[in-house]
Amino acid sequence: MPRPFPIALIGQRFMGRAHSNAWSQVTKFFDLELQPVLHTIAARDAEGLAPFARRWGWLNSTTDWKRIAREDAIELVDVGTPNDVHREQALAMLEAGKHVACEKPLAGTLSDARAMAAAAKKAAKKGVRTFVWFNYRRCPAVALAYKLVREGRLGRIRHVRARYLQDWGGPKTPMSWRFQRKVAGSGAHGDLNAHIVDMARFLVGEEVSEIHGAIERTFVHERPIAGHKGKKGQSDVDDVVAFLASFSGGATASFEATRLAIGHQNDNGIELNGEQGSLRFGFEDMNVLELCEAGDDRTGGWKRIMCTSGGNHPYASAWWPDAHVIGYEHGFTNMAADVLRTLANVAPEVPLPDFADAYQTQRVLEAALLSARERHAIALSQIK
Repeated sequence: MPRPFPIALIGQRFMGRAHSNAWSQVTKFFDLELQPVLHTIAARDAEGLAPFARRWGWLNSTTDWKRIAREDAIELVDVGTPNDVHREQALAMLEAGKHVACEKPLAGTLSDARAMAAAAKKAAKKGVRTFVWFNYRRCPAVALAYKLVREGRLGRIRHVRARYLQDWGGPKTPMSWRFQRKVAGSGAHGDLNAHIVDMARFLVGEEVSEIHGAIERTFVHERPIAGHKGKKGQSDVDDVVAFLASFSGGATASFEATRLAIGHQNDNGIELNGEQGSLRFGFEDMNVLELCEAGDDRTGGWKRIMCTSGGNHPYASAWWPDAHVIGYEHGFTNMAADVLRTLANVAPEVPLPDFADAYQTQRVLEAALLSARERHAIALSQIK
């Protein structure tokens, strides 16, 4: 029988729902040595907290997240809050000896991320582990792409093209913490470029070495405040950030993120071009990976791989029969399974990002903003 493993979650909004769902269903689909027990949910919305806890099966609820650090029974804390409080909450939990899974980006600022990575390194000496919710790594198609690159199917990577385009952030979108720099740190950049920088680093297996140039733009400067007719608040984050980069092995790369691309609802995509082949992935068709390998021109071209076959594609065997497709929520559940495997000393199918890993992505984000604002190339060696 799996050992009961009490966890806590801080945050009850979008990510609170996604994470609660993952923890509550993970052992229904994966055979694991640890059984998550939904011990405590903490959030600021006192009115909505109790109904949320009942709906998702949390045994306890509190508006004081610091109580979690003092609860000896809790072994892992999941931080699903806005970026500006990641540092305080994660450090408190690490100091209390609890494993921490934190939402992305690691923090709203490089200095906060640096402190978190340092605290995680110190805690690791006591056996405490950290994780970051870069959940797109857990799409079967992306995990398969990782394995194909490691098998040498593409050869040396020459070029990476990555995009994350959404359309929900227009001028009619109400104010939220995501549009406030003091809370979010950045806009589309930290929200979306963080995912594709992580995915590119994950797939290529190298670090970004230089940002050659970048553009940062804010198009929407005011947004309506929900519940206050006619009142608007200042939106002071980027709406678009695009940049060019190089990887340490010489591959060139382009990254672009926006929440103002009409018609692109969640267009998270990446293409890798190598000496022997190319692959491409787009989340709006997330069960599919496309592969093109050098060969006979008569039979060449892009191959469409349906990544739903158990035994052939990562994570697929936990779910449904071939081509009975999975969706957004399943990446979180796949990651929850790998977190629990790791904490039971079982190696996951593909690597999980920890605070040290996510800090490298944060360095790239910082370098891109510096390049945009100072209008010159930035070597990653300058970003400590």
